[in-house]
Amino acid sequence: MSPEYAVDGLFSVKSDVFSFGVLVLEIVSGKRNRGFSHRDHFHNLLGHAWMLHIEGNALELIKSYNIKPEYSSEVARAIHVGLLCVQQTPEDRPTMSSVVLMLGNQGELPPPKKPGFFTERNVSDTENSLSSSNAHHSTNEMSITLLEAR
Repeated sequence: MSPEYAVDGLFSVKSDVFSFGVLVLEIVSGKRNRGFSHRDHFHNLLGHAWMLHIEGNALELIKSYNIKPEYSSEVARAIHVGLLCVQQTPEDRPTMSSVVLMLGNQGELPPPKKPGFFTERNVSDTENSLSSSNAHHSTNEMSITLLEAR
């Protein structure tokens, strides 16, 4: 879901582009954005792909695959296009017709900007808050009241 739709309820054709970019990154990596975890950090898939791209290691996103070297440039291009699609502001994202052209051609691609929903969560804090919040709640007990007329 695009940031502008999730936060402000605004939907446009660029919202679909954002979703397409997430799907591209999920397909290429073989991982889902939701629930993504990495042993070195707590970024989501978009954040992980972005950090790898900045470091110049975008193909690390598919390191678990045995990809043939002749396909590595196509995979790197798909990752780059996926990152262009998930940029924070809708104005920075390409149109779907541009995405199709970018995926099908070998031309120069513009550098992507930081993705929307680039999140880093602290899993231990989340687990601690869940366990502490459960201590303040009682168990769900049910009672039944029968109404009788006089």
